[in-house]
Amino acid sequence: MKKIARVTGALFLVATGAYMIGNGLLDPILHRPDVLAGLYPDRTNVMAGLFLELINALAVVGIAMLLYPILKKYNDAFALGYFGSRIIESALLILSLIGPLVLIGLSKSYIGAGASSGTYFQTIGNLVVEAHFKCFEMAMIVLSLGSLLFCYILYRSRLVPRFLSVIGFIGYAALLASSCLTIIGQDIGPVLYIPGAIFEIVLPIWLMVKGFHLRTEES
Repeated sequence: MKKIARVTGALFLVATGAYMIGNGLLDPILHRPDVLAGLYPDRTNVMAGLFLELINALAVVGIAMLLYPILKKYNDAFALGYFGSRIIESALLILSLIGPLVLIGLSKSYIGAGASSGTYFQTIGNLVVEAHFKCFEMAMIVLSLGSLLFCYILYRSRLVPRFLSVIGFIGYAALLASSCLTIIGQDIGPVLYIPGAIFEIVLPIWLMVKGFHLRTEES
């Protein structure tokens, strides 16, 4: 059980680190006013960012597979809900990566075509960028809903200290609010990501050092 806890904690850190670095490479490029003009020349950074975000998506599946057998002992329905939400999240994250891949080819064609077809390419490029970000926010909504179930199980089972579960509740509720607002066009920035980020750093460290507390199961 300690080994499972350590691997799970490591996967949480891998997912968080890969996403943060990958997003740091990719996001500034996709937010440029004229994204198509600079994306193809920066394709190395784009591909590196996509690769890291793919690692994040795959790590999410690993987390779900490792946690399900443990969580289902305390609440089978909620454990299955969490497992399903992380699989759907991973699928949406992978789907969101298609957009930047398309943009690489579109940027190359845009640069080669010159000003004559600029508006046409820019319109398509803007739609692809918008689809990429919307798909990501949908993944975050699914993650938030599933992780609220996860935190409920942690709170009731005391697998980890309850203060961690409370931080998780706050973090994922804030993430859910942020993603829903962004979907409807009310982006308030990354401030609501902070509590969830704290949870996804503190929890894996706790798991790697202390593991799960199985008093409920043993009693």
